[in-house]
Amino acid sequence: MRVSLPVYPRHKTRAEVATLRWVRENTNVPVPKVVSFDDSNDNEIRYEWILMEFMEGTSAHRRWRAMSMEQKIALTKRIATFQVELSGLGKPDSMFRSIGTLDLREVGQTAGVEDSEKVVPGLLVSHEFFMDDRIYYDIPRGPFRSSHDWLTTELNIILLHQTAVLEKTEDEDDKEDAEEVLLVARTLLSLVPKVFPPTLDESETTGLYHHDLHLNNILVNNEGEITAVLDWECVSALPLWMLTQVPKSLDGPIREEEPQRDMYADKTPGESDATAGEHNDPDYLDSDGKNELYYIHEMEYEATQLRKVYKARLRELWPEWPLEESYVKVDFFQAVSQCDGIWVKKVTPMSKRE
Repeated sequence: MRVSLPVYPRHKTRAEVATLRWVRENTNVPVPKVVSFDDSNDNEIRYEWILMEFMEGTSAHRRWRAMSMEQKIALTKRIATFQVELSGLGKPDSMFRSIGTLDLREVGQTAGVEDSEKVVPGLLVSHEFFMDDRIYYDIPRGPFRSSHDWLTTELNIILLHQTAVLEKTEDEDDKEDAEEVLLVARTLLSLVPKVFPPTLDESETTGLYHHDLHLNNILVNNEGEITAVLDWECVSALPLWMLTQVPKSLDGPIREEEPQRDMYADKTPGESDATAGEHNDPDYLDSDGKNELYYIHEMEYEATQLRKVYKARLRELWPEWPLEESYVKVDFFQAVSQCDGIWVKKVTPMSKRE
């Protein structure tokens, strides 16, 4: 059961239910079935909630070191297949024509998913749109017709937020940071029409993009086969160029040379004692007595090789996959995402309290 804080009342819960329903009906991606939900807080627990079926399996993160490279390759190819299915490729009725998070039409409180009508892109449910006081901004919230409209709004949110910081703060460092962000955001805003020309005809084709597909959100069985893909909150229908990014599970530094185990030190007695009590931690990984640096480098090497597998599989399934033409667009999106520093600004105060 997922219980949701009221960060985006009704919309966040409805969006996740709609997304899970669409994925189950239109793809082979294994996701939990929604048994029931309440998109209001007018209930016994006073929070929005979703009741889903239990999915068998262990997180791929937990099993990764025990999996063979052949199993990891098979898993990666399967994830690539899932991404093609999520794009709606080859199924015109399954493709979306605007940017937004999926929504259920005509859904009442505590309704079952079978009571809904067609699943369509609606308001964009993302952290950039509802974090802090952003939920109160008078801005377009979707669905957006084009990448131009979407990213223009993202940048306007940043401008509004940083302008408010300048007006309210008395801290000189905060003022300096806000001025720097405003300069970058204004520059990016002026470049939007060059990278994403305004669309005057029909809305842009989009597909579902799971932005948080790391190994903890992938469940596998003892053979390393995928049994479930989890955490679909804030997953949205985004432009096809966004779908050219590798999943988060394969992200990381490039390492072409395979690390040799014998070249790395064993754990010291102190390191072994420090991790002795972590065996019951869900994220604990058995290092087999080896220094953790070896496994960091091994993961970087494997991710580098598996990215090639992922891209090759996408090209096989999607010959028109717009990889090369998407580089600039993806880089621009990353610049927009990072120029406001939402998460950095939240982590910094916490680190100062240590």
